[in-house]
Amino acid sequence: MKIGFGYDSHRLATGRRLVLGGKEVPHEKGLMGHSDADVLIHAVCDAILGAVGLGDIGRQFPDTDPAFRDIAGLVLLERVRTLADAKGFRIRNVDSTVVLEKPKLAPHLSEMAENIAGVLRIPALQVSIKAKTNEGMGLVGAGEGAAAFAVVLVEDGDAA
Repeated sequence: MKIGFGYDSHRLATGRRLVLGGKEVPHEKGLMGHSDADVLIHAVCDAILGAVGLGDIGRQFPDTDPAFRDIAGLVLLERVRTLADAKGFRIRNVDSTVVLEKPKLAPHLSEMAENIAGVLRIPALQVSIKAKTNEGMGLVGAGEGAAAFAVVLVEDGDAA
């Protein structure tokens, strides 16, 4: 078994959709980035890539490559799962936290978990997503951005 840790953050901006966990969440601002800027999916991708020894999302899908412009986070997650599969790893679980002042994410968390679980081909009960505020502290607390953290457990099928 191996553990991976991931983190991502993006600024909020008008004129963008707010996409988290592959779900569009109604809000007046969205996350700014080269892709859909889904901080939750990006953190999960980084955690998986780290666990299987493949670096991070920027190394695999550089923002300098126009092929990844506006790409959906769930598409990137599918590619990351394929990379992990090719190395003989099976993803066992995901535990994550999204940090965002507004909007409230509780009504959307189960759909986000189902989206992630579906792509990773694991039961939705194996995907935990928590939502927190930053209690008004820092850029996230000021409502200027969002961040996400994720840990994953993967099993090395070649070691079994």
